[in-house]
Amino acid sequence: MSGPARGTRVIHQELPPALRDAVDDFADHLSRVRNRSAHTVRAYVTDLVSLLDQAVRMGCVDLAELDLSVLRSWLARQRTTGAARTSLARRAASARAFSAWAYRAGLLPADVGAALASPRAHRELPTVLRADQAAALVEAPTRLPPASPATGPATAEPTPEGDPPGATDPGTAERAAAEAVLLRDRVLLELLYATGVRISEACGLDVGDVDHGRRVIRVFGKGGRERSVPYGVPAQRALDDWLRRGRPALVGARSGDALLLGARGGRLNPTTARQIVGGYAEAAGLPRTSPHGLRHSAATHLLEGGADLRAVQELLGHSSLASTQIYTHVSVERLRAAYRQAHPRA
Repeated sequence: MSGPARGTRVIHQELPPALRDAVDDFADHLSRVRNRSAHTVRAYVTDLVSLLDQAVRMGCVDLAELDLSVLRSWLARQRTTGAARTSLARRAASARAFSAWAYRAGLLPADVGAALASPRAHRELPTVLRADQAAALVEAPTRLPPASPATGPATAEPTPEGDPPGATDPGTAERAAAEAVLLRDRVLLELLYATGVRISEACGLDVGDVDHGRRVIRVFGKGGRERSVPYGVPAQRALDDWLRRGRPALVGARSGDALLLGARGGRLNPTTARQIVGGYAEAAGLPRTSPHGLRHSAATHLLEGGADLRAVQELLGHSSLASTQIYTHVSVERLRAAYRQAHPRA
């Protein structure tokens, strides 16, 4: 049975003890020292287990025997099995990170991954909404009630634990929950577009992270980096409505301090949030859109409106300016498209 078919957990258990321990120690380093997210750690471990499985196939039973030829053979095998250039670039980065760590830890005699080249990932220009389309999306919960595209009619959503405040019968509770879901959807869309935060960052917000006086939210991004992100008046109105009339109707024993709640009262799940965004975009007749698409749109509209690139970098929480510069390419492409359409000698 081939490696990928066997699954990462099975392959990990079949590795020689020394290699298996190295994987576990590296994962612990990423989590505790580098403060990487659980998702990032899983991705690194998956790549590393695949690499070490290839090393064993090539006769390496000790980590010290890992060399550049093994790394190159592993990437070549990934390429022949159809891995995309972006996947190959990420896996090469995983191999280099592991090699550097293993060398510092004394497990490798040299940092063999330092010389590993990888294909440059082909970077697709992100799809962005026009400003009028973005406005139509964030206003969709007020124009398309009572259906919540992600879940069907809002009244069909599961009711929260216990009756909402002031409820006197099941019908009242259902209506209050349905209205609360619409208010939740509106504030989610407003915040995503107003701030450009990642969906995981939005779902991770607590009530105390909102500074209503200064109209900023405190966000904990990748690597636990904290930043303050401003938002505008429409988002403030949506927040006020949600906190006054929406959240109290959904709050329950599992709510804690979470700002955004699911229909059962727990913290809103990013997967559900993605369904909400995509559902409203479809219902409004807009191009297929995700939370990341709203993030792209916010960044592009800021730059088109004259915002400084460094300011947009800070707002988005990018550690490198190169990550932000892709939005300048989007604006140039829009300009070219307009030129080709409008200029008589284009």
